[in-house]
Amino acid sequence: MFPLQDETRSPSRFPVVTVGIIALNVVVFLLELAGGEEFVLRWSLIPAHFTVGQQTIAIVTSLFMHGSWSHIIGNMIFLWAFGPEIEDAMNPRRYLAFYVAGGVVSMLAQVAASPDSTVPTLGASGAIAAVMGAFLVTYPSDQIRTIVFFGFFFRVTLIPAALLIGLWFLLQLLNLGAVADVQSGGVAYVAHVAGIIFGAVTGRFFEKKKRMSRPA
Repeated sequence: MFPLQDETRSPSRFPVVTVGIIALNVVVFLLELAGGEEFVLRWSLIPAHFTVGQQTIAIVTSLFMHGSWSHIIGNMIFLWAFGPEIEDAMNPRRYLAFYVAGGVVSMLAQVAASPDSTVPTLGASGAIAAVMGAFLVTYPSDQIRTIVFFGFFFRVTLIPAALLIGLWFLLQLLNLGAVADVQSGGVAYVAHVAGIIFGAVTGRFFEKKKRMSRPA
């Protein structure tokens, strides 16, 4: 399943931070293609290095890196589906802080799960999972236009956010513990789980005060 956009609501202003994050991810990916393995090893998060205090900046730089075209395209589709509404519910600065914090927490969870791993961990998946967690709590009944694949066939349909994100989260739990392979363009499932939990628990605290004061 690939979510496309929220059909229930539209953001009240242009999602400048979401678009900026997508653009930054694209630029960094192009730099990866140019720099090759040396670039990836320098800026991605390698748990065994991080735990001994090496390349600590990678806890942030790894959030904007991807292992393949399919990895970055899939991640950016998910970010565009859920990011604009959450950016609107917060404000640009709070949303950016939330996005980075969610990504860092997800990467720290991966380090905690596999502290001796020498496999590079990279990708926006954990940060995007945090955005999805916030969306799940904030707009659970919104209808998400989604592409659903049936083998070689597909259809576009509307799926409630709670169901769509809930199924995605269940899939991550079922695959919990699998370590990402850089060449396949994935991130450890524990990072996904940590990200969505972080977003669901903390997302409302990043929202604008006027929204937080509204009755449920």
